[in-house]
Amino acid sequence: MSFTIEERGRPNTQDYRVFFKNTDGKYISPFHDVPIYANEADNIFHAIVEVPRWTNAKMEIATKDPLNPLKQDLKKGNLRYVANVFPHKGYIWNYGAIPQTWEDPGHKDSDTGCCGDNDPIDICDIGNKVCSRGEVIKVKVLGTLALIDEGETDWKVIVINTEDPEADDFNNIDDVKRLKPGYLEATVDWFRRYKVPDGKPENQFAFNGDFKDRDFAIQTVKSTHEFWKALISKKSNASELNCMNTSVSDSPFCCSATDADAVVKSVSSSNFPISQLREL
Repeated sequence: MSFTIEERGRPNTQDYRVFFKNTDGKYISPFHDVPIYANEADNIFHAIVEVPRWTNAKMEIATKDPLNPLKQDLKKGNLRYVANVFPHKGYIWNYGAIPQTWEDPGHKDSDTGCCGDNDPIDICDIGNKVCSRGEVIKVKVLGTLALIDEGETDWKVIVINTEDPEADDFNNIDDVKRLKPGYLEATVDWFRRYKVPDGKPENQFAFNGDFKDRDFAIQTVKSTHEFWKALISKKSNASELNCMNTSVSDSPFCCSATDADAVVKSVSSSNFPISQLREL
């Protein structure tokens, strides 16, 4: 399975968008159309890279826009860049999300005591490769951190790209502690303090900031997939979320390829699109 990205508008502007295409060259939603599983039997998941390691632009799946392209987050009308919090430079992993998942804001998590943040579940890829924006990778889940962000549950799932040369050595969160000493501590520190330069308080964590293991993390991902199933079938209230998709045939939000084309054509293509193939 392979995916193509198509960039519209200029990077570092409010008009910039990254749209996704499937193997047949048809536009798709990275939120709803990229399958959650790369290999369900082995619990290998797909992940969408929103922010490559060492970069600062806060790119994210536009959950409220048709086809959910990547776009840069705004704060008070300005493009958002995450500050460098000493000693870190930008994001310290490839950061992104697992498709076909949703942290339901109407569901109070029994472990955290807080409701979901209304987004796909986030991932931090600890592999050696610096991925590209919009790259779709296959990942192995290792554990998870329960961030409480402004009163909402915001799971951060620790994963490794299955194509990483060291991937076979990583099978659980303890392997990260053993083989990448200090990385998990740096992850907690980063998430605790990254909003402080914006004048916000430090973030808090459930479980006293301890990481939960692989089995717990996989179950958490699968539970958010069930929430997404309810969302895409209109059994849960989508509110402002845009559930337009081209492949979930039993979804009332499923649209034609022609409708998807019309969405992309409505977005300015100033000076490009640029297409790049991501082989899976």
